[in-house]
This record gives sequence, structure tokens and C-alpha cells, in this order.
Amino acid sequence: MKFAVIVFPGSNCDVDMYHAIKDELGEEVEYVWHDSTNLDEFDGILLPGGFSYGDYLRSGAIAGFANVMDAVKKAAAEGKPVFGVCNGFQILTEAGLLPGTLRRNEKLKFMCKQVELVVENNESMFTTGYEKGQVITVPIAHGEGNYYCDQETYESLKNNNQIIFRYQNNPNGSLDDIAGIVNEKGNVLGMMPHPERAVDALLGSADGLQLFRSIVRNWRENHVVTS
Repeated sequence: MKFAVIVFPGSNCDVDMYHAIKDELGEEVEYVWHDSTNLDEFDGILLPGGFSYGDYLRSGAIAGFANVMDAVKKAAAEGKPVFGVCNGFQILTEAGLLPGTLRRNEKLKFMCKQVELVVENNESMFTTGYEKGQVITVPIAHGEGNYYCDQETYESLKNNNQIIFRYQNNPNGSLDDIAGIVNEKGNVLGMMPHPERAVDALLGSADGLQLFRSIVRNWRENHVVTS
């Protein structure tokens, strides 16, 4: 499986994402600059954390209009896995690939610490490696991670089983403890915590590795032909 790590001016978690794919999974991965217009050669698209374009206007707002986002939308429409972490999640909402928005943390402070997440849906292409209800440890590092959407959108997320992760102890004020959601099709995931920083016990947790393994497993089941 071949992954693209999209790099925007101000991205700072792209190396972490690259390491998780290349060194921990052993899969093929390339950095792709924000002005690229074609992602057809890639099987999975990763939008890393950071401060794209300095987080001017709103976090992810300018990146949502970057040249590469048309190609990201095309990949999503084709059913390829698209995964945005932290600033990547913010970009996905700004680009309209995921509903809702990310607001300032409830206490208006940047937060950087390990948190516990509850796996709410283990049937998505991103979470088959987990058990439903499993509690995993993954770090956060954000100032605008407070997920919000209107009531109609919230009811739709619940009814369609699109809430993938919830915080066990909500650190930022997110609606209904939401830490990560998928689109209706189930192939676009956005989450504020950083699983790419939890792929080895030396980092404090290896609980994030199963998310990336789930993506690869799903892709192989659907694309690799054995005789």
C-alpha cells in the first residue's frame, strides 16, 4: 500500500506520520507538497498535524483551499482512505469533507498530554484492529480541538455510527466527548489526538499502531488478489 503525507506550509507532524508508515508498518510512503494536483498513484491520503499557513483566519481555513485539496476530494470520492489528524482534522472540516468545526479549547489554553480514548465504532476501515469499547492511550497537542456541530448534524453522526472515538475524560469541551468522526461513506476519518505519536512503547504508548494496521488490512482485503 502506498501512502501520501500531504505537507502544507506550517505542517510539523508530517515526519511523525511518515515514520509511522515507513518504519512501523513497513509500507510505502511519500511526502506530497500542498501545490500538487494529482494523487492518483497513492492508495491512502494522510493529512498531518501542525499549523498550516500559520493558522491564519481559522485553523485549517486556508489549507482547505490549497491546490492539493481537489485531489484529496477526488481520492475520498473514489473510496480511498483519507485520514486527518489534529490540523488535518481541521482542514477536512474546512474543506467540507467532514461535518462540524473545531473551536478553541474550553479553557482557551493549548493542551499537550496523553489522553484516554474509547473506541465507539470498531467496524470502520480505521478501527477493525480494536475492540468496541476498548480504551486506548493517545497524545493530544492542540489549542483548537473543541469539536462542535449543530443538533441536526449531531443526530446524523449518532444515527450513522460516525462517531469513532470519544474522550474518556473530555480535555477540551468537545460536544458529547467527540474525539474523532468519519464521513457517511466511512472512508474519511478526522481526529484530534495523534495516533502517529503512539506507535511504539518508547513513545509512551503503541495503541495508535492498530489504527494504521487496520487501514492496511482493509486495503489488502479489497485490493490484493491471491491465487
